[in-house]
Amino acid sequence: MSHDLVTLGAVAVHRLLARGEVTSAELVEAAAKRIAMVEPAVNALPTLSLERARAQAEAADQARRAGRATLLGGLPIVVKDNNDVAGVRTTSGTPIFRDRVAEVSDRTVARLEANGAIVLGKSNLSELGGAQTTNAVHGATRNPYDTRLTCGGSSGGAAVALATGEAWLAHGNDLGGSLRIPAAFCNVTGLRPTPGRVPRKRLANPFDTMAVEGPMARDVADLALMFDAMVGYDPGDLLTSPGSEPPFRDAAAAPLRPERLAVSVDLGALPIAAEIRAAMAGLTDVFARAGVAITHASPDVTGTMDAFLALRGASFLSAWDPFLPAQHALFPPPVMEDIERGRHQAGVALAAAERTRADLYRRTIDFLDTHRFLVCPATQAMPFDIGTLYLHELEGRSLSTYIDWIAITAIWSLTGCPAIAIPIGFSQNGLPIGIQILAHPRREADLFQLAAWIERELALPCAPINPRPTAQPHGGDCVR
Repeated sequence: MSHDLVTLGAVAVHRLLARGEVTSAELVEAAAKRIAMVEPAVNALPTLSLERARAQAEAADQARRAGRATLLGGLPIVVKDNNDVAGVRTTSGTPIFRDRVAEVSDRTVARLEANGAIVLGKSNLSELGGAQTTNAVHGATRNPYDTRLTCGGSSGGAAVALATGEAWLAHGNDLGGSLRIPAAFCNVTGLRPTPGRVPRKRLANPFDTMAVEGPMARDVADLALMFDAMVGYDPGDLLTSPGSEPPFRDAAAAPLRPERLAVSVDLGALPIAAEIRAAMAGLTDVFARAGVAITHASPDVTGTMDAFLALRGASFLSAWDPFLPAQHALFPPPVMEDIERGRHQAGVALAAAERTRADLYRRTIDFLDTHRFLVCPATQAMPFDIGTLYLHELEGRSLSTYIDWIAITAIWSLTGCPAIAIPIGFSQNGLPIGIQILAHPRREADLFQLAAWIERELALPCAPINPRPTAQPHGGDCVR
């Protein structure tokens, strides 16, 4: 029975819980068994909290039997290791916090737990920045489709836990692509929501609009269920506000073919791997056969990565300067570059970055007013060697910084527009490929409807896989 449970999607398991056909305690044990089986090969969940989860599951089962229902109803999840879970270690992947144990769950996690989530453990992440899930505390997390390769990041452990069936839902966060990149590399889904949709942790800058918390899941319906459990007003996050919208899972259950779509493979300027270009061409053919009007276009993104780097540098300096110079040696060199950029850039550079960002936002909104959605790749590169921290070259073009290879996601973080990442297929040797879809702010329901329609049209496998030492043909159906 435990093997059958881990192959089911979150929505399917949620229905079993509601009908009393399975208990939260049984789900925790099924997950624990699966974690023990696959963790040695992938290192996705370096910190487990199974005894805490068992206690939560017992309480959830008692509440459900007493008629006290919650939104998730006692469904197990995993939390990224830069958010606090009460009584559990939070390292953020850095030796600076190696032994830090949280006294209380932060606002993001507390909302999930109040809505019936049970935390199995903490998922691995990059060390303070970047899009490769590896750090000096827990080491590297491996891509289950080929364990020689990266799973992306920084929410890489979350994506791998989902892809291998260690958990049904996963929490993550996103500054420059951390929800979208690992989703694309691991054949799962992720949502970067509009800032203010999901309350953020206390340590986050309350005035920042680039870093957001969000959900990850194996398919669109599961993603919407998780998002419903995360959204809402919280006085600790001034960007949040009360909402009165229908549940997002209703939108995911109503796939809708769009009349028109804008599609851009490279935003007019970026290097993109040949396998991704081929997959995008195939996807465009699917749209055309379905009668969707396609426009190959995107907003002008000239100069926007310079703005992203300037703003990232300022935010990194603000966050980490109190730990310098005492902890200087513990910061990875690329992160120190960001911090030093923030320290030494002129005020005129920061003002120019703010102006560039504002102009990009206006252009993007004008573009979406006309086209409603923009579809583009969620990564520029295919999964690469686990020992490579970041790419220095892509499709014959030199990359100057450690985040140049993620420009296609980082650029859209500047706008605050929501973006959903979903799989669209596999390369010839069986590695996942994904897209991101951009929409107007607070139009996540539209994204769920479109993503659900694309998911239905493509009918890709999304069942959990066993870690593979080499890439190989994919297989396995979803059980929703």
